[in-house]
Amino acid sequence: MRPWILAETNYHHVRDCEYQVAVLPVGATEPHNLHMPYGTDTFESEAIGSRVCEAAWDRGAKVVMLPAIPYGTETNQARCRLSMNVNPSTLGLIIRDLIDSLEGHGIRKLVIINSHGGNEFKPLLRELMGKTPVQLFLCDWFRGITSDVQDEIFDDAGDHAGEMETALGLAYFSDLIRKNDDGSIAADDGAVNPTRFDAVNNGWVSITRPWHLLTKNTGSGNPHPATAEKGEALMRVLVERLSQFLVELAASPIDERFPF
Repeated sequence: MRPWILAETNYHHVRDCEYQVAVLPVGATEPHNLHMPYGTDTFESEAIGSRVCEAAWDRGAKVVMLPAIPYGTETNQARCRLSMNVNPSTLGLIIRDLIDSLEGHGIRKLVIINSHGGNEFKPLLRELMGKTPVQLFLCDWFRGITSDVQDEIFDDAGDHAGEMETALGLAYFSDLIRKNDDGSIAADDGAVNPTRFDAVNNGWVSITRPWHLLTKNTGSGNPHPATAEKGEALMRVLVERLSQFLVELAASPIDERFPF
């Protein structure tokens, strides 16, 4: 039993444990090129969350990782077979209900570890500001917390099922990565198609990208340079940085100046 993982622990432990921080992993169910499982985002969020919580627990922080939400917003992958969509408003309602549960059980701090680029939770945090005593924090692990080291670790991290995600898969759920007989990754090169508008291609104007037109097999970014060692290197950065935050958050009292 790992007491920092709610799904594995039991009521005998939970009823007497004064948890200080809850961690909610959020993933998605969608294709990831030809080589990664549909549960990639969920597996990543669980792998990161469990290790981060363990490191924080070992330093005395009473943290608990909730079961992951395995669905995300997939409207841009609607034409990709068995992408399972949950609209942003629906996903927000689910998280609101979980927040209400945490409040009822006396847990006033929640960290969302999001692993899917299609999940945009910042508007939800803004909407709930001041409407719940639960203090909300968001970590999109593939963005700011690792952006400064991605170029050091990867040739090209990629956007979706590219080198970075494939490296994590090789490190933490390698049995689900499809490979050729020679052991190489069984995927295309993750090339993407440009739109007809330079402003969109340059990032000056954004759109919700129709994934079946953007990509060949839903991959964006070349997965072939990925190695398990690169995935482990990224995980070390995530665990160091995010567990330190959880330790500080657990120890911080909620007062009229929180979080300042």
